[in-house]
Amino acid sequence: MSENANAENLYLYGWAPTDEIREYRRQHKSAKKYDKRTELKEAIKNYVNQGDYIVFSGLGSVRNPMAAVYEIIRQNIGDLTVAAKGSQHDWQLLAAAGLITKAEIAYGFGDEVRGLCPASRRAVNNGSLKILSEMTNAGFQWRFSAAARGISFFPTRTALGTDTLHYSGAKVIEDPFSGEKINLLPACYPDIAIIHVHRADKYGNCQIDGNITLDVDLAHAAKKVIVTAEKIVPEEEIQKRPDLTKIPFFVVDAVVEVPYGSHPNQVPYLYSFDEEHWMKWLKASASDEGVQQYLDEFIRSTKDHYEYLEKIGGIRKLRELENIENRTIPHPTVSTRGALK
Repeated sequence: MSENANAENLYLYGWAPTDEIREYRRQHKSAKKYDKRTELKEAIKNYVNQGDYIVFSGLGSVRNPMAAVYEIIRQNIGDLTVAAKGSQHDWQLLAAAGLITKAEIAYGFGDEVRGLCPASRRAVNNGSLKILSEMTNAGFQWRFSAAARGISFFPTRTALGTDTLHYSGAKVIEDPFSGEKINLLPACYPDIAIIHVHRADKYGNCQIDGNITLDVDLAHAAKKVIVTAEKIVPEEEIQKRPDLTKIPFFVVDAVVEVPYGSHPNQVPYLYSFDEEHWMKWLKASASDEGVQQYLDEFIRSTKDHYEYLEKIGGIRKLRELENIENRTIPHPTVSTRGALK
């Protein structure tokens, strides 16, 4: 980020001059196809650095790259800043582990229908997590849209007349066409985006079934992109349905095959939420001691994603989640904090 720009705007984070980003991409991105497959441990080690500004795929608790989050916890990569633009369980676990220390917030402190997340809220209250700025969900999406398109800002009227505007890093100018006020949302260029997809080829062409949320813009906006895929498939399979290819290879830095990589969350059409495991987290997150016990039991004591999958119930549990998603068995009662009382 430009130091001069930050000195003028106390709530400006994740922004950079567009020419600086273009130069970065010239030096670090390639239009040549090459094999980007790697193991999850190596991808996190090589591309996620202490102090990075990080963003995750998905919305709410759907198609989040949870296996990558667990590996960041295992490697204890901290002092991270997060773009909390609508996904929750991913960054909240990192905040509970003390690894996310700063956050830009649109919507981030709830578990959707499950209730508010006390672990991340405690982190704010005790000072271990600092809130840098606030904006609307639409505003955050437009920041990534601007970055993806190589422009410095996104013009909009959202948040005009609200207090949120003053904490968003935006600037207000006079529209040169209408003469009315318009606010300019600064582009946001994360250091690293981690995106979970249904399938990808070895080069990084990614296909997503269903809602793509903000992920296409995230992939083009971020300096580095790790893709975790339920399955790595031959390039020929990707080419059969080019309309499903949402993220192109030339923005991707690493590709990792991670089946069930969003557990305990949902990947549409493949597997459903693990409500039993969610209840374990809801109970654990009620206290700092419970959080640490949960992290120790399910993440720190497992050497990799496959040991984690065995820990949560193995193939029996995973087949059950597939059947729930396929509606061959009923969806269980949704786990909520209200059920704990």
